[in-house]
Amino acid sequence: MQILAVGRLREKPFRDMSDEYLKRLSRFGRFQVTEVPDLPERSGEEEKIRRKEGAALLERIRPGDYVIALTLEGRQMDSESFARHLQDLQVSGQSSIVFVIGGSLGLSGDVRERAGEELCLGKMTFPHQLARVMLLEQLYRAMKILSGERYHK
Repeated sequence: MQILAVGRLREKPFRDMSDEYLKRLSRFGRFQVTEVPDLPERSGEEEKIRRKEGAALLERIRPGDYVIALTLEGRQMDSESFARHLQDLQVSGQSSIVFVIGGSLGLSGDVRERAGEELCLGKMTFPHQLARVMLLEQLYRAMKILSGERYHK
């Protein structure tokens, strides 16, 4: 599985948490994070910036990838449902799952159209750096659930 994200994790606590979850996930398979540069925000140019960041994301998505875009409008799931959903996707032949996290301006319409579905981590607004860590934690939790291991409820 891959996480494709706009922007770097600039703050050390976010990088440390991300690295820790990637390390924990490594025993369940191949998980990677790919970053594309975020562009400086300019008032009145938000859509143009979203499109440019979106184009950079789309360049890294392969034709056979199953894309899950993280959006505020996406489907919400509890951890067990998320784990079952990932398992169902893999059983149905979606072996290359890519989660896409936009920058501070969100995702372009082109990226959202390319996605097979949209997922929401919660209706509150989170910084995209925190959203990445939260997604990694939920992926780790899902892998533990699917392997029959104990996890904290």
